[in-house]
Amino acid sequence: MHIDWWTLGLQTVNALVLIWLLARFLFRPVAKMVAQRQQAAATLMADAVQAKAAALAEQSHAAEEAARIAQQRGDMLAAASAEAEKLKASLESAAHADAEHLRAAAKVDIASAQQAAAAADTDRASRLAIDIAAKLLDRLPQQTRIMGFIDGLADELAKLPDSTRAELGRDGVAARLIAPRALKDDELAACRAALTHALGRDLPLRVSVDPTLLAGLELETPHAIVRNSFRADLAYLQTELLAHDTDHA
Repeated sequence: MHIDWWTLGLQTVNALVLIWLLARFLFRPVAKMVAQRQQAAATLMADAVQAKAAALAEQSHAAEEAARIAQQRGDMLAAASAEAEKLKASLESAAHADAEHLRAAAKVDIASAQQAAAAADTDRASRLAIDIAAKLLDRLPQQTRIMGFIDGLADELAKLPDSTRAELGRDGVAARLIAPRALKDDELAACRAALTHALGRDLPLRVSVDPTLLAGLELETPHAIVRNSFRADLAYLQTELLAHDTDHA
């Protein structure tokens, strides 16, 4: 077998040149490119890890914030519920107090109305009694309406305290003698005599007429009033009736 060393040498040189060329212009750029790609991939991976960590942290923060907001909402709802209960209790208490006040006011109004009605009834009854008394007195002699009350007026005058009686007629001030009609001379003389006997001295008199007395006499002075008349008796009865109705209301 014949070996061509020149050919083998040239082929070897060609192979070495090819290897050198490949190493210089192919393998190194490719390796550099691969290294760059690996560096970029590592950077992307690191950024991705950081982004994931940031996302997880943000998610955790969001969850904590949501929990905090939920807690605040729960606290606010609880406070609002407690305030609503307090307001409800306050309104119920105020409504109860108002109802009690209205009930008490209604009772007072009813009692006042009843008293007013009773007073009106009594007043009507008193007026009716006066009218009846006046009609009955019309059947009696006119003299009876005066003469039958003179002694009673003198008796009431005698019952006054000594100090009061001592003031009557002092300095010439006339007492007012009230009658239901004009007095006749004998009636006036009888009045003067009875009053003088009860007082122990003369009493200046000034006679006036008031038909509402119906019957009887009344004596008015700056210091005392003495009554002995149907009007006074009816007024007393009316007062007693009103007091009786009030006690039993």
